[in-house]
Amino acid sequence: MSVLVKDSVGGRQSRRIPIRVSGSIAAGSILQPLNSSMIAIAIVGIAAQFGSSSGIAWVISGLYIATAVTAPMAGRLGALLGARQVYLAGLAIVSLGSIVGILAPTVGWLIFARVLIGIGTATQYPNAMTMIREYAERHRAQPRSAITTLTVCSQATVSLGPTLGGLLVGAFGWHSIMWINLPVAAFSAVLVTRFARVGSARITSVRRRELLRSLDVVGALLLLVLISSTMLFLLSLTTDPIWWLIPLWAMALASFIQWERRADEPFIDVRALTRNRALSATLTRTLLTYSAFYCVYFGVPQWLQYSRGMSATQAGLTMLPVAAVGALTTLIASHTYARHGARRTLAVGTGALLIGGLLLASVESSTAPILVLLLVAVVLGIPNGFNNIGNQNLVSSVTSLEEVGTAIGMYRTVQYIGANLAAVVLATTSGRIIGDEGLHRTGWFIAVVGTVLLVGVLISRNMGDRRHAHTR
Repeated sequence: MSVLVKDSVGGRQSRRIPIRVSGSIAAGSILQPLNSSMIAIAIVGIAAQFGSSSGIAWVISGLYIATAVTAPMAGRLGALLGARQVYLAGLAIVSLGSIVGILAPTVGWLIFARVLIGIGTATQYPNAMTMIREYAERHRAQPRSAITTLTVCSQATVSLGPTLGGLLVGAFGWHSIMWINLPVAAFSAVLVTRFARVGSARITSVRRRELLRSLDVVGALLLLVLISSTMLFLLSLTTDPIWWLIPLWAMALASFIQWERRADEPFIDVRALTRNRALSATLTRTLLTYSAFYCVYFGVPQWLQYSRGMSATQAGLTMLPVAAVGALTTLIASHTYARHGARRTLAVGTGALLIGGLLLASVESSTAPILVLLLVAVVLGIPNGFNNIGNQNLVSSVTSLEEVGTAIGMYRTVQYIGANLAAVVLATTSGRIIGDEGLHRTGWFIAVVGTVLLVGVLISRNMGDRRHAHTR
């Protein structure tokens, strides 16, 4: 399969997508990053109310597993039923999950609420990307600026989560991270309905009776077993390893690959991933990037509260430079990508990740001056924008309009698997309470990942040609 890629660095399309369109489409995508990162602050209060049981870990992991499985299906549903319809349905599910979470009497109900929120938030990003691509092709506009807007809303706002979560939890308690979703979802629905006049038509025609076959439900269920068994085993390594999950995982993996190779409309096109080496390399790089990324956003806020003795509000404000720099570097990275392409953009992002890991390993301590903490936070904000812009533009550039929603869904899937890997890393390096030594070990892990990524970017042959990308 060969895919023609438009020149993303000063190419033939110069008209930009209007901000009222791209902003409206991107608005709902802030829900996922906020819900994934606000929990880093709120989890201390949740554990205090429900007890520090094993269920608390699933309050975090439940959302990521649900999103990892749902994201590819959400992109496929958008192609079958219309991207805007699926996008709006996801907002409704987020609202329902938030209400359940507000009223949750037990940790089990709270996990269920987070699963619902994970399913709902999984629909926004892949279908937003589909709507952007559809608008760009219909109006002969370049999608880069709209992708930047989407990245700021859907990725850079991860950095804002600990700060916003700290302010909300400090003022209103942990329930506030649930009810804040309701006005955001409602506002986003109004914007998309009024300004996003794309995504209503089906890209792929399908009869209702063929919908389940087109969605490849069997493939989705096998992926659920594969991801769940992987996460269960990795999380068990920190306490009592569940060794029998290894053969279950192996069987699930073999069954998933075999089924997807034979499926007429696979849930995840294994054959296409094999042929499209640029996409496969980008997804692998994304997995490693987010494993390190979420070590920062889960680990540092908890360390600030446990070891520095900060309140939720103080910890959130200390993380504010990460958010501010992350948003700024996203804009800088967009211009860098336009002028110099993916390799230089990703080299800056992975290099900054390496430096940030070294600083966490050598400088951060419970007695360090607050100015040092803020300076380290500034450095930790740099990788987010550059890595997101580089990787997401690569995914968009090496896939067709029909494939981009599903490809972005896979991008999100590996992102959330990375988030669960980060939880395992933190439990391994730091235990339940993150002290100075645990933070330093986590920093070394991030530095090693940054080194591997930087070397990979510099030597990779799958950075995406500026004019054409051929998948073999």
